[in-house]
Amino acid sequence: MKTTLLALALSVAALPALAADPLTEQIAATDLAAFDAFNHCKDPAQLARHATFFAPDVEFYHDNGGVTWNRDAMLANTAKYVCGNFRRELVAGSLKVFPVKDFGAIAQGTHRFCQFASGKCEGMADFTVIWQLKDGQWQMTRVMSYGHRSVAQN
Repeated sequence: MKTTLLALALSVAALPALAADPLTEQIAATDLAAFDAFNHCKDPAQLARHATFFAPDVEFYHDNGGVTWNRDAMLANTAKYVCGNFRRELVAGSLKVFPVKDFGAIAQGTHRFCQFASGKCEGMADFTVIWQLKDGQWQMTRVMSYGHRSVAQN
């Protein structure tokens, strides 16, 4: 009996996740698009595309880098410290999305960072993003990236 239950538990764990709710699907797709542009931001057109996912008055809180109070400052930091240096990946299964009535959503998850030069994915952090749906477009209004650590610490 224990063997049968274990086999059932293992087979259920191997099944693909049930379809996410529409809000989670929207946020996941928008996150993917925003960070596809981020990951290719060495190209100025991709950096400009990345900018469209942020409200002009976005607040970005980074435990190691400090706070930026608007999109222009945040993008200047992205251009200086990120573009051409590393890419961001969402850790599979980590994204959780919560609706915010008459505004948008809160997304939480974990992301890892992979260096272009070495190909190694050695850094990771947790994140929380406040998304606003305005005029049919999702934009990040508040972003927190925190708990930066090496993958080896997990």
